[in-house]
Amino acid sequence: MEIKKVAFLGWADAKEGDKDYLASFETAKLLARNGYVVVNGGGPGVMRAATEGAHAGSGRAIGITFYPTAKEKPDFFEGRDAANKFDEEIKTNTYVERTLKIMEVADVYVVFNGGTGTISEFGMAWGLARLHFGHHKPLLLYGPWWHDVIEVFGRNMHLRPEELKVYHIVTSPQEVLIKIESLGSNE
Repeated sequence: MEIKKVAFLGWADAKEGDKDYLASFETAKLLARNGYVVVNGGGPGVMRAATEGAHAGSGRAIGITFYPTAKEKPDFFEGRDAANKFDEEIKTNTYVERTLKIMEVADVYVVFNGGTGTISEFGMAWGLARLHFGHHKPLLLYGPWWHDVIEVFGRNMHLRPEELKVYHIVTSPQEVLIKIESLGSNE
């Protein structure tokens, strides 16, 4: 499997200086320096940090955005962040369409800490990996706390054995790069 585009999924409310913002920035910077294109939802927080990191690493970022109509606009919509200066925009009309487009465009997903939107994206990526097991796109979960989350799922949900084989937990930008390089050369 050739990996060129890496999706960054995570907390839209992360601010400059927050742990999640810095992790996204440094990971994107390192990946861009190594020739990877960053993909994100075009919003604030982890998404903007990923774009800024890609540019700091002399790389490119793709923003996959959505613009709901005034009638459909959710009350807590983080929207398109004007400060997220990605290089290419792919516009969609709904949150679900945006999530599916991110899943389609990216070759691997890196999931940072986040809220319900991140949980939704994680669930979609995990479900697609299970559906396409053996031909799935890699799923990297950023942070040691993911061990606890997955353990709770394992204890309380009906998981199939392959569902526990489609993700990798990583804890640093260097681990992300190493894992992506090994997945790109071995799968």
